[in-house]
Amino acid sequence: MAQQERARVTRATVIEGAARTFERLGYGNASLTDIAETAAVTKGALYFHFKSKEELAKAVIDEQHARVRETSEAILGGGHSPLTSMMLLCRHFAEQLLVDPIIRAGIRLTLEASAFEGSVKEPYEDWVSTMQLLTTQGQSQGEINQAIDAEVIARYVVASFTGVQLVSDVLTARVDLVQRVEDMWTILLPVLGTSGDSPKYPSEILHGRKG
Repeated sequence: MAQQERARVTRATVIEGAARTFERLGYGNASLTDIAETAAVTKGALYFHFKSKEELAKAVIDEQHARVRETSEAILGGGHSPLTSMMLLCRHFAEQLLVDPIIRAGIRLTLEASAFEGSVKEPYEDWVSTMQLLTTQGQSQGEINQAIDAEVIARYVVASFTGVQLVSDVLTARVDLVQRVEDMWTILLPVLGTSGDSPKYPSEILHGRKG
């Protein structure tokens, strides 16, 4: 394996180990020794790529953001209606939280951001921006209620998902998260949708049978 490729693999391994450690212990309780042990690398290898725990936390958040964005781009290119796309973005984000420790750690770290310096707003700003764009498109197509400002809708959807996943994590370790996201949209649809072309069956859309 070429040196550059080895370095890339080691960096990815360290980020994965950091994610698992931050998810398990939180930012404040995790140490670089814990991270190196979880990643099965030497502290020298860790320090070659990251000079501090804060750098590692930001790298985990960046990787989480990149993975969510990749999934989002696939959904946005799928030919769905704007409102259906909004629902599917939430559904797939929920599924990623269930299976990907980097996604889970990134979300936990953004909620613990006061523990380290620098802004971690970008993932949320990006998500709100995407939801706002979809809302605007849906309103122009008569699918989404025009009486509510698009930015207000976007922020509310993101805030609703954030609250739903937090409560699901606390109460069931996210076992019921996908169902709770479906419940969220069952409540939101009558408010956000119009009487025209809006989806009427969130369960069918979220389970891939409609939209």
